[in-house]
Amino acid sequence: MPQMTLIDAVRIAMDEELARDPRVFITGEDVGPRGGVFRATQGLHAKYGSTRVVDSPLAELSIVAIGIGAALAELRPICEIQFADFIHPAFNQIVSEAARFYYRSNGQWRVPLVIRAPYGGGIAGGLYHSQSVEAFFAHVPGLKIVVPSTPYDAKGLLKSAVRDPNPVLFFEPKKGYRAIKGDVPDTEYTVPIGPARVARQGRDLSVFAYGMMAHYAAQAAEKVAREDGLDVEVIDLRTLLPLDKEAILSSVKKTSKALIVYEDNKTMGYGAEVAALIVDEAFEYLDAPVKRLAGPDVPGVPYSHPMQEYFMPNPDKIASAIRDLAAY
Repeated sequence: MPQMTLIDAVRIAMDEELARDPRVFITGEDVGPRGGVFRATQGLHAKYGSTRVVDSPLAELSIVAIGIGAALAELRPICEIQFADFIHPAFNQIVSEAARFYYRSNGQWRVPLVIRAPYGGGIAGGLYHSQSVEAFFAHVPGLKIVVPSTPYDAKGLLKSAVRDPNPVLFFEPKKGYRAIKGDVPDTEYTVPIGPARVARQGRDLSVFAYGMMAHYAAQAAEKVAREDGLDVEVIDLRTLLPLDKEAILSSVKKTSKALIVYEDNKTMGYGAEVAALIVDEAFEYLDAPVKRLAGPDVPGVPYSHPMQEYFMPNPDKIASAIRDLAAY
Protein backbone atom coordinates (compact mmCIF):
# COMPACT_ATOMS: atom_id res chain seq x y z
CA MET A 1 0.00 0.00 0.00
CA PRO A 2 1.27 3.52 -0.73
CA GLN A 3 2.24 5.71 2.22
CA MET A 4 0.66 9.13 2.42
CA THR A 5 0.06 11.99 4.83
CA LEU A 6 -3.23 12.65 6.52
CA ILE A 7 -3.93 15.69 4.32
CA ASP A 8 -3.23 13.64 1.18
CA ALA A 9 -5.72 11.03 2.37
CA VAL A 10 -8.38 13.70 2.87
CA ARG A 11 -7.76 15.08 -0.63
CA ILE A 12 -7.88 11.66 -2.28
CA ALA A 13 -11.13 10.79 -0.49
CA MET A 14 -12.77 13.94 -1.87
CA ASP A 15 -11.32 13.32 -5.33
CA GLU A 16 -12.74 9.81 -5.40
CA GLU A 17 -16.15 10.91 -4.16
CA LEU A 18 -16.34 13.75 -6.70
CA ALA A 19 -15.56 11.22 -9.45
CA ARG A 20 -17.98 8.62 -8.09
CA ASP A 21 -21.06 10.77 -7.55
CA PRO A 22 -21.96 13.84 -9.67
CA ARG A 23 -24.09 15.15 -6.78
CA VAL A 24 -20.96 15.75 -4.67
CA PHE A 25 -19.50 19.24 -4.63
CA ILE A 26 -17.13 21.20 -2.38
CA THR A 27 -17.57 24.77 -1.18
CA GLY A 28 -15.61 26.96 1.19
CA GLU A 29 -13.15 29.81 1.42
CA ASP A 30 -10.24 29.49 -1.04
CA VAL A 31 -11.05 25.86 -1.91
CA GLY A 32 -10.92 26.65 -5.65
CA PRO A 33 -7.76 27.46 -7.64
CA ARG A 34 -5.73 28.05 -4.46
CA GLY A 35 -6.60 24.60 -3.13
CA GLY A 36 -7.46 25.73 0.39
CA VAL A 37 -5.25 27.20 3.07
CA PHE A 38 -3.86 23.71 3.88
CA ARG A 39 -4.07 22.55 0.22
CA ALA A 40 -6.73 19.95 1.04
CA THR A 41 -8.46 20.65 -2.30
CA GLN A 42 -5.34 21.26 -4.36
CA GLY A 43 -5.89 20.30 -8.00
CA LEU A 44 -9.59 19.52 -7.61
CA HIS A 45 -10.81 22.81 -9.12
CA ALA A 46 -8.74 22.23 -12.26
CA LYS A 47 -10.02 18.66 -12.50
CA TYR A 48 -13.73 19.20 -11.78
CA GLY A 49 -14.38 22.87 -12.53
CA SER A 50 -15.92 25.79 -10.70
CA THR A 51 -19.40 24.25 -10.39
CA ARG A 52 -18.06 21.27 -8.40
CA VAL A 53 -15.35 23.07 -6.37
CA VAL A 54 -16.85 26.41 -5.46
CA ASP A 55 -15.04 29.32 -3.82
CA SER A 56 -17.32 30.96 -1.26
CA PRO A 57 -17.41 34.41 0.33
CA LEU A 58 -15.82 34.84 3.77
CA ALA A 59 -19.10 33.95 5.46
CA GLU A 60 -19.30 30.68 7.37
CA LEU A 61 -22.99 31.07 8.09
CA SER A 62 -23.73 31.15 4.37
CA ILE A 63 -21.32 28.28 3.59
CA VAL A 64 -23.26 25.98 5.90
CA ALA A 65 -26.67 27.40 4.94
CA ILE A 66 -25.94 26.79 1.25
CA GLY A 67 -24.81 23.29 2.17
CA ILE A 68 -28.06 22.60 4.00
CA GLY A 69 -30.15 23.87 1.11
CA ALA A 70 -28.17 21.85 -1.41
CA ALA A 71 -28.46 18.73 0.74
CA LEU A 72 -32.23 19.18 0.97
CA ALA A 73 -32.20 19.34 -2.84
CA GLU A 74 -30.54 15.90 -2.87
CA LEU A 75 -27.01 17.08 -3.59
CA ARG A 76 -24.03 15.96 -1.49
CA PRO A 77 -22.15 19.07 -0.32
CA ILE A 78 -18.79 19.05 1.42
CA CYS A 79 -18.49 22.39 3.22
CA GLU A 80 -15.01 23.38 4.32
CA ILE A 81 -14.66 25.71 7.30
CA GLN A 82 -11.14 27.05 6.93
CA PHE A 83 -10.38 26.69 10.65
CA ALA A 84 -12.67 25.13 13.25
CA ASP A 85 -12.38 28.42 15.15
CA PHE A 86 -14.47 30.06 12.41
CA ILE A 87 -17.41 27.65 12.72
CA HIS A 88 -19.17 29.66 15.42
CA PRO A 89 -21.09 32.04 13.07
CA ALA A 90 -22.69 28.89 11.59
CA PHE A 91 -23.59 27.38 14.97
CA ASN A 92 -27.31 28.06 14.64
CA GLN A 93 -27.46 26.61 11.12
CA ILE A 94 -25.71 23.43 12.28
CA VAL A 95 -27.48 22.95 15.61
CA SER A 96 -30.97 24.31 14.95
CA GLU A 97 -31.34 23.39 11.29
CA ALA A 98 -29.05 20.64 9.95
CA ALA A 99 -29.17 18.50 13.10
CA ARG A 100 -32.94 18.69 13.51
CA PHE A 101 -34.38 18.42 10.00
CA TYR A 102 -34.77 14.65 9.99
CA TYR A 103 -36.44 14.65 13.41
CA ARG A 104 -38.70 17.64 12.84
CA SER A 105 -39.90 16.25 9.49
CA ASN A 106 -40.63 12.80 10.96
CA GLY A 107 -38.02 11.26 8.70
CA GLN A 108 -39.20 12.88 5.47
CA TRP A 109 -36.20 15.20 5.00
CA ARG A 110 -32.56 14.19 5.18
CA VAL A 111 -29.51 16.45 5.18
CA PRO A 112 -26.56 14.58 3.60
CA LEU A 113 -24.07 17.30 4.51
CA VAL A 114 -20.38 17.05 5.45
CA ILE A 115 -18.70 19.93 7.25
CA ARG A 116 -14.90 19.60 7.26
CA ALA A 117 -12.76 21.71 9.57
CA PRO A 118 -9.13 21.57 10.78
CA TYR A 119 -9.05 21.84 14.56
CA GLY A 120 -6.59 21.97 17.45
CA GLY A 121 -3.27 23.57 18.30
CA GLY A 122 0.34 22.89 17.55
CA ILE A 123 1.01 25.16 14.57
CA ALA A 124 1.56 28.46 16.44
CA GLY A 125 -1.84 29.62 15.25
CA GLY A 126 -2.72 31.52 18.40
CA LEU A 127 -6.15 31.91 19.93
CA TYR A 128 -8.16 32.12 16.68
CA HIS A 129 -6.57 29.29 14.72
CA SER A 130 -6.10 26.60 17.39
CA GLN A 131 -9.47 25.88 18.99
CA SER A 132 -10.97 22.47 19.70
CA VAL A 133 -14.73 22.76 19.20
CA GLU A 134 -15.91 19.15 19.26
CA ALA A 135 -17.47 19.32 22.74
CA PHE A 136 -19.89 22.07 21.66
CA PHE A 137 -21.42 19.84 18.99
CA ALA A 138 -21.18 16.46 20.75
CA HIS A 139 -24.13 17.63 22.87
CA VAL A 140 -26.42 17.73 19.83
CA PRO A 141 -28.45 14.66 18.76
CA GLY A 142 -28.84 14.52 15.00
CA LEU A 143 -25.17 15.14 14.27
CA LYS A 144 -22.36 12.68 13.74
CA ILE A 145 -18.86 13.80 14.77
CA VAL A 146 -15.79 12.15 13.31
CA VAL A 147 -12.13 12.84 14.21
CA PRO A 148 -9.56 10.67 12.38
CA SER A 149 -6.01 10.13 13.60
CA THR A 150 -4.53 8.09 10.72
CA PRO A 151 -4.45 8.58 6.95
CA TYR A 152 -6.24 5.23 6.49
CA ASP A 153 -9.12 6.34 8.68
CA ALA A 154 -9.16 9.88 7.27
CA LYS A 155 -9.83 8.55 3.79
CA GLY A 156 -12.24 5.79 4.75
CA LEU A 157 -14.23 7.81 7.26
CA LEU A 158 -14.52 10.84 4.98
CA LYS A 159 -15.90 8.66 2.18
CA SER A 160 -18.42 7.22 4.64
CA ALA A 161 -19.34 10.74 5.76
CA VAL A 162 -20.04 11.86 2.19
CA ARG A 163 -22.33 8.87 1.70
CA ASP A 164 -24.13 9.30 5.02
CA PRO A 165 -27.74 10.48 4.69
CA ASN A 166 -27.48 13.04 7.49
CA PRO A 167 -25.01 15.69 8.71
CA VAL A 168 -21.46 14.77 9.68
CA LEU A 169 -18.93 17.11 11.26
CA PHE A 170 -15.48 15.95 10.18
CA PHE A 171 -12.77 17.50 12.35
CA GLU A 172 -9.19 17.03 11.18
CA PRO A 173 -6.17 17.48 13.51
CA LYS A 174 -4.25 20.13 11.62
CA LYS A 175 -0.97 19.50 13.43
CA GLY A 176 -1.07 15.99 12.02
CA TYR A 177 -1.82 16.99 8.43
CA ARG A 178 1.76 16.38 7.28
CA ALA A 179 3.24 14.93 10.47
CA ILE A 180 1.16 11.74 10.45
CA LYS A 181 1.89 9.26 7.68
CA GLY A 182 0.58 5.79 7.05
CA ASP A 183 -0.42 3.11 4.57
CA VAL A 184 -3.55 3.79 2.54
CA PRO A 185 -4.94 1.34 -0.04
CA ASP A 186 -5.31 2.68 -3.56
CA THR A 187 -8.43 0.52 -3.90
CA GLU A 188 -11.99 1.46 -2.97
CA TYR A 189 -12.79 1.14 0.75
CA THR A 190 -14.72 2.88 3.50
CA VAL A 191 -14.43 2.91 7.30
CA PRO A 192 -17.77 2.78 9.14
CA ILE A 193 -18.77 5.75 11.29
CA GLY A 194 -19.29 4.66 14.90
CA PRO A 195 -16.83 1.92 15.89
CA ALA A 196 -13.68 2.86 17.79
CA ARG A 197 -10.29 1.43 16.81
CA VAL A 198 -7.99 -0.54 19.08
CA ALA A 199 -4.74 1.19 18.17
CA ARG A 200 -2.72 -0.94 20.58
CA GLN A 201 -3.68 -4.01 22.60
CA GLY A 202 -2.73 -3.97 26.30
CA ARG A 203 -3.61 -5.39 29.71
CA ASP A 204 -2.35 -2.93 32.35
CA LEU A 205 -4.18 0.32 31.58
CA SER A 206 -6.48 1.87 28.95
CA VAL A 207 -5.89 5.20 27.23
CA PHE A 208 -8.78 6.75 25.31
CA ALA A 209 -8.07 9.53 22.81
CA TYR A 210 -8.86 10.85 19.34
CA GLY A 211 -7.23 12.93 16.63
CA MET A 212 -3.68 14.07 17.33
CA MET A 213 -3.92 12.82 20.89
CA ALA A 214 -4.59 9.26 19.71
CA HIS A 215 -1.41 9.48 17.65
CA TYR A 216 0.51 10.76 20.68
CA ALA A 217 -1.07 8.18 22.99
CA ALA A 218 0.21 5.36 20.79
CA GLN A 219 3.72 6.87 20.94
CA ALA A 220 3.48 7.23 24.73
CA ALA A 221 2.33 3.62 25.07
CA GLU A 222 5.40 2.40 23.19
CA LYS A 223 7.61 4.62 25.33
CA VAL A 224 6.35 3.22 28.67
CA ALA A 225 6.51 -0.31 27.28
CA ARG A 226 10.22 0.13 26.52
CA GLU A 227 11.13 2.07 29.62
CA ASP A 228 8.76 0.73 32.30
CA GLY A 229 7.44 -2.59 31.05
CA LEU A 230 3.86 -1.29 31.07
CA ASP A 231 1.41 -2.88 28.65
CA VAL A 232 -0.98 -0.09 27.67
CA GLU A 233 -4.09 -0.43 25.55
CA VAL A 234 -4.84 2.57 23.31
CA ILE A 235 -8.38 3.09 22.04
CA ASP A 236 -8.74 5.61 19.22
CA LEU A 237 -12.34 6.77 19.60
CA ARG A 238 -12.34 8.32 16.08
CA THR A 239 -16.15 8.78 16.20
CA LEU A 240 -17.28 11.01 19.06
CA LEU A 241 -20.97 10.95 18.20
CA PRO A 242 -22.22 8.25 18.26
CA LEU A 243 -19.76 7.03 20.88
CA ASP A 244 -18.62 3.40 20.82
CA LYS A 245 -19.55 2.63 24.43
CA GLU A 246 -18.98 -1.09 24.02
CA ALA A 247 -15.33 -0.63 23.01
CA ILE A 248 -14.67 1.70 25.96
CA LEU A 249 -16.31 -0.52 28.55
CA SER A 250 -14.72 -3.67 27.17
CA SER A 251 -11.26 -2.14 27.45
CA VAL A 252 -11.80 -0.85 30.99
CA LYS A 253 -13.16 -4.21 32.14
CA LYS A 254 -9.95 -5.79 30.88
CA THR A 255 -7.41 -3.32 32.29
CA SER A 256 -9.27 -1.76 35.28
CA LYS A 257 -7.61 1.63 34.78
CA ALA A 258 -8.58 4.48 32.44
CA LEU A 259 -6.81 7.62 31.21
CA ILE A 260 -8.63 9.96 28.82
CA VAL A 261 -6.56 12.38 26.75
CA TYR A 262 -7.82 15.38 24.78
CA GLU A 263 -6.27 18.75 23.95
CA ASP A 264 -9.31 20.94 24.62
CA ASN A 265 -9.76 22.73 27.95
CA LYS A 266 -10.19 20.12 30.67
CA THR A 267 -13.37 21.45 32.28
CA MET A 268 -16.52 20.29 30.42
CA GLY A 269 -14.32 18.81 27.68
CA TYR A 270 -15.34 15.77 25.66
CA GLY A 271 -13.33 13.46 27.90
CA ALA A 272 -15.68 14.19 30.79
CA GLU A 273 -18.42 12.24 28.99
CA VAL A 274 -16.11 9.26 28.54
CA ALA A 275 -15.20 9.43 32.23
CA ALA A 276 -18.87 9.58 33.22
CA LEU A 277 -19.68 6.57 31.07
CA ILE A 278 -16.92 4.52 32.70
CA VAL A 279 -17.99 5.49 36.22
CA ASP A 280 -21.66 4.84 35.44
CA GLU A 281 -21.26 1.46 33.78
CA ALA A 282 -17.89 -0.03 34.76
CA PHE A 283 -17.29 1.29 38.29
CA GLU A 284 -16.98 -2.16 39.86
CA TYR A 285 -14.10 -3.01 37.48
CA LEU A 286 -11.97 0.01 38.40
CA ASP A 287 -8.77 -0.31 40.45
CA ALA A 288 -7.99 3.42 40.33
CA PRO A 289 -9.71 6.76 39.71
CA VAL A 290 -10.59 7.63 36.13
CA LYS A 291 -8.05 10.26 35.08
CA ARG A 292 -8.10 12.98 32.41
CA LEU A 293 -5.15 14.70 30.76
CA ALA A 294 -6.17 17.79 28.81
CA GLY A 295 -5.35 21.41 28.13
CA PRO A 296 -5.52 23.96 30.94
CA ASP A 297 -8.59 26.11 31.50
CA VAL A 298 -7.34 29.24 29.74
CA PRO A 299 -9.13 31.07 26.90
CA GLY A 300 -7.00 29.68 24.09
CA VAL A 301 -3.82 28.05 22.87
CA PRO A 302 -1.08 30.72 23.09
CA TYR A 303 0.89 31.83 20.05
CA SER A 304 4.23 31.59 21.86
CA HIS A 305 5.88 28.22 21.17
CA PRO A 306 6.91 27.55 24.81
CA MET A 307 3.44 28.47 26.07
CA GLN A 308 1.82 26.41 23.31
CA GLU A 309 3.89 23.40 24.39
CA TYR A 310 2.83 24.02 27.99
CA PHE A 311 -0.83 24.03 26.92
CA MET A 312 -0.89 20.92 24.75
CA PRO A 313 -0.55 17.30 25.85
CA ASN A 314 2.29 15.47 24.13
CA PRO A 315 3.77 11.95 24.25
CA ASP A 316 5.98 12.74 27.25
CA LYS A 317 3.09 14.20 29.25
CA ILE A 318 0.90 11.24 28.36
CA ALA A 319 3.65 8.81 29.36
CA SER A 320 3.99 10.58 32.70
CA ALA A 321 0.22 10.39 33.29
CA ILE A 322 0.28 6.68 32.41
CA ARG A 323 3.03 6.04 34.96
CA ASP A 324 1.16 7.96 37.66
CA LEU A 325 -2.04 6.00 37.06
CA ALA A 326 -0.25 2.67 36.83
CA ALA A 327 1.25 3.32 40.27
CA TYR A 328 -2.17 3.22 42.01
